[in-house]
Amino acid sequence: MKILMVCMGNICRSPMAEGILRHKIKTKNIEAEVDSAGFEPYHEGDPPDRRAIATLRKRGIDISDIRSRVFQLIDFDKFDKIFVMDRINHADVMAMSRNEKDSEKVDFIMNKIHPEQNREVPDPYFGDHDGFEKVFSMLDNACQVIITEIQDIK
Repeated sequence: MKILMVCMGNICRSPMAEGILRHKIKTKNIEAEVDSAGFEPYHEGDPPDRRAIATLRKRGIDISDIRSRVFQLIDFDKFDKIFVMDRINHADVMAMSRNEKDSEKVDFIMNKIHPEQNREVPDPYFGDHDGFEKVFSMLDNACQVIITEIQDIK
């Protein structure tokens, strides 16, 4: 299973989701890969936001090695599932979708907890540390469901 997490700039939500899921995969010794990407090139090549790094580091998860990259058409071929954080990300990914097969790979990550509600993960970038804590909690819960689903497939 190969999973891609997508947000706007790939420095807050999607690298947090990547790190959380990567940690859970390693802890459970599961055969799976996870990556992240964004749509805005402003931060391309940059590490995650320092607040995202600190929030995960408190939980023993290191995301300092992740570097921001832009979502590419080839990502539809590389990944089995593409999770987006909000409606804008969803619209951006779907606009690049070439066919139904591509579109079927795309879903809101929060649908793992609240099926078919398309709830968004708020962007904590312009807020304070509390926003990153809230986002961590949301993503951690969603990633736990993803891990359970991967284990059930095996």
